[in-house]
Amino acid sequence: MRLFVAVRPPAEVVDVLGAVRREPVAGVTWSVPEQWVVKLRPLGHVPEHLLDPLVTALTDELTGVAPVHCALGPATRRLGGQWLGAPVSGLDDLSALVFDATVGLVPVTHPQPFQADVVLARGRVPAALAGEPVTAEWTAREVALVADRSSPRRPDLEDVASFPLTGQPRSATTAGSPKRPRATGPGTYRPTHGRT
Repeated sequence: MRLFVAVRPPAEVVDVLGAVRREPVAGVTWSVPEQWVVKLRPLGHVPEHLLDPLVTALTDELTGVAPVHCALGPATRRLGGQWLGAPVSGLDDLSALVFDATVGLVPVTHPQPFQADVVLARGRVPAALAGEPVTAEWTAREVALVADRSSPRRPDLEDVASFPLTGQPRSATTAGSPKRPRATGPGTYRPTHGRT
């Protein structure tokens, strides 16, 4: 199955995204609200026997992690000429934890810099579509392991597991907590993600 780890924006942020101008453009497919997620790590096609180990690894890594403040915007951007995204900031540390939890089970095959975006359109995205103002803030209180069973005719994203973020925000007195990204080194997080 094709899997990714993500956070889902709440309804009020979905409403903000829904207000973005969506003009018909040849070769461009606009995504629908069911597809508006922020991927922390795409895992690609994963054998089914790895599903339970992935859930266990993510549970172990994310237990006790605090909710995360996210900021959408300030404007849409073009990603590689193939996507139109609404950037999201605030998720780098959470993404690092997800990477640490999963890289031993799903190795990186094509390292890419981590970019957090809600993908609004795909295809031959012209530069003129980028730059639409879009701003919102929310607190991510849950991470999801999502199975993407979409077809060209309809999206089908199913949360196969969820991981609540219930810890307390770190302060100066808890900065030594193990629930933070590890230093870069052999076998640890680097600020790139695998596209499989």
